[in-house]
Amino acid sequence: MLEKPHAGLDHQTGDGQAAVELYWRPGCPYCMAAEHLLRRKGVQPIMIRIDHDPGLREEMIRRSAGRTTVPQIFIAGRHIGGCDELHALEERGALEPLLRGAT
Repeated sequence: MLEKPHAGLDHQTGDGQAAVELYWRPGCPYCMAAEHLLRRKGVQPIMIRIDHDPGLREEMIRRSAGRTTVPQIFIAGRHIGGCDELHALEERGALEPLLRGAT
């Protein structure tokens, strides 16, 4: 699992795939479900654990326009939402294009 100390990374990985950031905390079943879906899609998300650093939690809230729940997911720097929104994108066939970096 990749852990990121703070956000502000390049929005693409070395292979041209969109970078995926996942703000999470241990014990969160929605965080685990989101991570599992991303890994099934061949994505290794950058895991940003918010329970040890209040600054990271504040960063998540700021970047997600006030959302305080986890997970909060960003693809190529764009806020996607939480686990439900991620799964809804997958069901509509819209997740794959986002992960490939298409807008």
